[in-house]
Amino acid sequence: MAFSGTDAGGFNWENFNSGAPSQKPPQKPKKPRKAVRSPAARVLINLGVTLAVGLVYFYINLPPINLQAPDFYSFALLLCIIYCGCAILTSGFQGQGVKGYFKFLRKQCLIPVVLAAAMLVLCLVGSLAGSVIFRARSYSQLLPIETGDFAAEVDEISYNQIPMLDKDSAERLGDRKLGELSDMVSQFDVVEDYTQINYRGRPVRIATLRYMDLIKWFTNRSEGLPAYLIIDMVTQNVELVRLEEGIKYTTEEHFGRNLYRHLRFHYPTYMFSQPVMEINEEGVPYWICPRLVKTIGLFGGTDVKGAVLVNAINGECQYYEEVPPWVDNLYSAGLIMQQYDYYGMYHNGFFNSLFGQRDVTVTTEGYNYLALGDDVWAYTGVTSTGGDQSNIGFLLTNQRTKESHFYSCAGATEYSAMDSAEGELQHLKYVATFPLLLNTGGQPTYFMAMKDNAQLVKKYAMVNVQQYQIVATGDTVAECEQNYLAMLSQNGIVDGSAALSGTESVEGTVAEIRSAVLNGNSVYFIRLIGSSAFYSISAADAPLTVILSEGDQVSILYQPGEDSILTALSLELR
Repeated sequence: MAFSGTDAGGFNWENFNSGAPSQKPPQKPKKPRKAVRSPAARVLINLGVTLAVGLVYFYINLPPINLQAPDFYSFALLLCIIYCGCAILTSGFQGQGVKGYFKFLRKQCLIPVVLAAAMLVLCLVGSLAGSVIFRARSYSQLLPIETGDFAAEVDEISYNQIPMLDKDSAERLGDRKLGELSDMVSQFDVVEDYTQINYRGRPVRIATLRYMDLIKWFTNRSEGLPAYLIIDMVTQNVELVRLEEGIKYTTEEHFGRNLYRHLRFHYPTYMFSQPVMEINEEGVPYWICPRLVKTIGLFGGTDVKGAVLVNAINGECQYYEEVPPWVDNLYSAGLIMQQYDYYGMYHNGFFNSLFGQRDVTVTTEGYNYLALGDDVWAYTGVTSTGGDQSNIGFLLTNQRTKESHFYSCAGATEYSAMDSAEGELQHLKYVATFPLLLNTGGQPTYFMAMKDNAQLVKKYAMVNVQQYQIVATGDTVAECEQNYLAMLSQNGIVDGSAALSGTESVEGTVAEIRSAVLNGNSVYFIRLIGSSAFYSISAADAPLTVILSEGDQVSILYQPGEDSILTALSLELR
């Protein structure tokens, strides 16, 4: 075999020694990706893929098809991007060099790019048109407000209207009630919403059930959720209402029976606030779904315009621009507070809110609900922007009609009142619930339940709004109010002859005593000689009932009513 010293294994030593560059083998030019030949077929493929992706996205994320909804623009931009990507793939990557390639892209994606640009311009113009800088007066007029006299306009509430449970305590009672039911406890648990409503003249919280997991959903979904809970906020009684036909539409459901999806398919253009569960006077559960609208520019001035009522059992939907009278929750407390803040900040103009800050006010951090008549009213304190610990007044707003009243009343904030009540019982380390606002003895008064570490209500407290050093406590509401009125009288605020509101007293001889355990509490039912009515009171509220015997002389303070069983507020031996 011949071997050349100048050519070893194909290596050219002459070229190496002379420094001449080696010759690379010529490379084949890249073939452009094949395009779908028919332009019509390309368009159909692009549209088909875009539509398929859009349907999946719409089914999962449920964006409203509405130019006033920010989610709609995200959805539309996604569709434009998907179409452009498909157009590039079906047309092949064509064009020589950067300039040629961009020319190719412009040809394939012109329409979706123009649409995307137009939507971005619309968003920008719409946002500017609704900017608070230019539309401060419009924002300040979202919530029409009337001023009034609290003592004259807000009646003193009788005991059967004062909610003594906060949401946390209601949740505990609801969970405990469900735990007593062997046929449900392993299959369902309780949703944490606990909506407050007025039901047949009583302040109650409503809670629906949900499936514990996906397997429980598969095994029970055909019958639906079999019941809902009603927690009486005065008596603390928990009622499980069993249904002949189960609830099939909830916010926790899946697929087509999910409430959000059910709403979107029936009302694709509507924007909705958070749905809340209520029951009508016949006890039929409904979802109240407030319809949101934007009233300033394209995205500003959020307000409510009617609601869709969804029957939770069969899913029937009906839109009402004016909701039925039994509906209590149309305007959420959060929306009401936001609209008042717009008024408080901007009623003297945008720049005043930044610099002069003349008469600039905002709502306080918390809020609560008050049952007045047949409606639920949201209330919150109003304070200045200086960050002090005092209110200049408070706001009451009807959650069904948005009727709003501002009451001027300089005094403590809700959290300052809570601190005062906790300080009065600091040796017991009780924690105050967020206060209710009551008219007691003609005075704006914070009413709180005092709870121990186990979240059980042990005492009640009343704090005067204007003079929050006046703090009264008691083991019962009646005792608390008696002590509070006595303190008001001692301080010369009310007449010493002021009496408990809406109560009566009776004296007599005990003819009959019965007892029962209700929700873990021992309750005694006492009938006096010559009367057919029973007076019910728990042993926790009146320990004397444990040693009470027939023939004892007693004095009972009670809440009058037409029922055969009346609620006793206190009991004393004579």
